[in-house]
Amino acid sequence: MPSPARPAVGYALTLLAAGFFAVNGTVSTLALDAGIEATRLTALRCTGAAVFLVAVLAVVAPARLRLTWREVPFLAVFGVVGVALTQFLYYVAIGRMPVGIALVFEMTAPVFIALYVWLVRREKVRSRLWLALLLSLSGLVFVAEVWQDGGSLDPVGVGAALLAAICLATYYLMGERGTTTRDPVALTCWSFVAAAVFWAFAAPWWEFPFGELGSLRNALLAAGLVVVGTLLPFICMVAALRHVPAPRAGVVATLEPVLAAVFAWVIHDEALAAVQVAGGMAVVAAVAWVQSRRPDLEAELAPVRG
Repeated sequence: MPSPARPAVGYALTLLAAGFFAVNGTVSTLALDAGIEATRLTALRCTGAAVFLVAVLAVVAPARLRLTWREVPFLAVFGVVGVALTQFLYYVAIGRMPVGIALVFEMTAPVFIALYVWLVRREKVRSRLWLALLLSLSGLVFVAEVWQDGGSLDPVGVGAALLAAICLATYYLMGERGTTTRDPVALTCWSFVAAAVFWAFAAPWWEFPFGELGSLRNALLAAGLVVVGTLLPFICMVAALRHVPAPRAGVVATLEPVLAAVFAWVIHDEALAAVQVAGGMAVVAAVAWVQSRRPDLEAELAPVRG
């Protein structure tokens, strides 16, 4: 029996996940610049996270690792599409375009979520959500200052970012369903195991260029990617889907590029232009607007939990 939904907890966890993912964008760029290929970087994140979670649960709560054959297909798709391919395609995108622009395209995931809920589930998607999505995506365009890097809209990068958005939407929707039967940590653990198995075939770990992690800097980057950029945000996001429906969580997640810009301002002293501040305020307004109708939340969760 799932625990009662607590909207405040769900929104806080989604915000935390967005913050961790925002930090991960900067760390990932540094890792790519250090010469680690996108495929290898994704395999490192997935395999490292899987090993860590399995080891911890095996010691602390081995019963949570129990698995039935009936669950395997769901977890395989959840891990390969929602985790492995989302990360890989994101790396392909930021390898060809600025991070901010790649995130604008990837953050169209909430639109795909809303379309799925409307067209496939045949559930009503309130006009408030569509307008909030429009406001949020418009704000992201200003945050990323897309027009300044118009020449950076590499076709392969754009395609990869949009495919990453579809995979991310799949992750939200399947995570929303998966939390009805499994706790967030165990669900995240098995999703990373599935992703790690996939990459063991696609990019065998025994062929990984471990020599590139020889320096302390690169070793710390790898550890940061696994813990801060992978474990913490994915656990927070899956846990949040117990308390808020995927469409709403997706809108809140669009704060990621805004937080990335704020972190760049605080950490690297990269000044924010007035238009970026205005765009960020538009995204924040969209997030506040979409979550303001809390009385409807239980009804939105009911089709998934029923």
